Amino acid sequence: MANEVLRSIRGLLPMIAERADKVDESRRVSEQVIRELGDAGMFKMLQPRRYGGTESNPVHFYEVVRAVSGVCGSTGWLASVLGVHPWHLALFDDRAQRDVWGHDDSVLVSSAYAPVGRLVPVEGGYRLTGDWHFSSGCEHASWALLGAMVVGTEGRPVDFMTALVPRSDYRIHDVWDVVGMRGTASNEISAEDVFVPDYRIKRNYETAQLRGPGQKVNRGPLYRLPFATLFTTAVAAPGVGVVAGCYERYLTFMRERVRLSLGGGRFVDDQFAQVAVARASSEIDAAILQMDRNVRELWELAEAGEELPMGLRLRVRRDQVRATERALDAIDLLFKTAGGSSLSRGNAIERSWRDAHAGSVHVANEPERALALFGRGAFGLPVEDNLV
Repeated sequence: MANEVLRSIRGLLPMIAERADKVDESRRVSEQVIRELGDAGMFKMLQPRRYGGTESNPVHFYEVVRAVSGVCGSTGWLASVLGVHPWHLALFDDRAQRDVWGHDDSVLVSSAYAPVGRLVPVEGGYRLTGDWHFSSGCEHASWALLGAMVVGTEGRPVDFMTALVPRSDYRIHDVWDVVGMRGTASNEISAEDVFVPDYRIKRNYETAQLRGPGQKVNRGPLYRLPFATLFTTAVAAPGVGVVAGCYERYLTFMRERVRLSLGGGRFVDDQFAQVAVARASSEIDAAILQMDRNVRELWELAEAGEELPMGLRLRVRRDQVRATERALDAIDLLFKTAGGSSLSRGNAIERSWRDAHAGSVHVANEPERALALFGRGAFGLPVEDNLV
């Protein structure tokens, strides 16, 4: 099937690229850009058809994410994380879905999944208190998915949950002033003793086991895929897209460059520069090809109603973190070979370098743990992790 959203988004790319400097300086993606991404169908690609979505092949979703990220890393990051949350919401009880989309199916949801909140059971639900860092795009969202621990009678954690909370029940603190992905406005959220009904709570273990009340009403193959595939790929794809876009701009810029050192001459005639370009492009291609292959295989199995083998789920995580590593290797090579030209604040290479490195520090992009999980599986050892 053709990626119709990608066709629509391509018409927005020049405008998004033109605003990239302002996004970086202001630490904000404008409401207009978010609205135009929504009008193009970006945020409904993984949303249930029952609520106006298209339930698209996720490979197409990540294609769009990479395209947007290629011209503005912050905008691409928001397109990805705000775009993947409708998929997670679709796993919740249908009453929770109606709360969010019942009157307006364009409502957006942000997240802060680290289980730093505290849930205390009460009649009909829980009382939630906590402070969460790094909720990307929270200022554009009307709801938030917040990670929390259920606290037992002895004050010890007994379960890990995700709570769906309306904007009226939490506060946003503007603290995001960082070196890269500056426009994601990944600010802090805090909530104090707010009531969350049972149906707006989802067990993380249940999600990892591909079970939940949402699948009873959203029966398409999209909702039989693992959270660890959809979400972790959503935080890897922007970085890969940033580097892929930088590579294209790098070629355009460096074709005209004449060196003033190392004997002078045109940059493009330097064999070492040619080798660097070959290495960088190979790393980018490998990252994209592996991620797309893995997601496509999972999608095809889900379409056929077949079991999703653990080996493939582990391979998804392996190649997702390796994609981030490959993207960083490529951008570091481009940054270094561009020489002093890459140091000026605000140029495309410098901003892409900052954005790619900033996105890489997300916990889902941390390589060692994911690679160790793959190794355990390869050796036949048991693997228990909610991010698989």
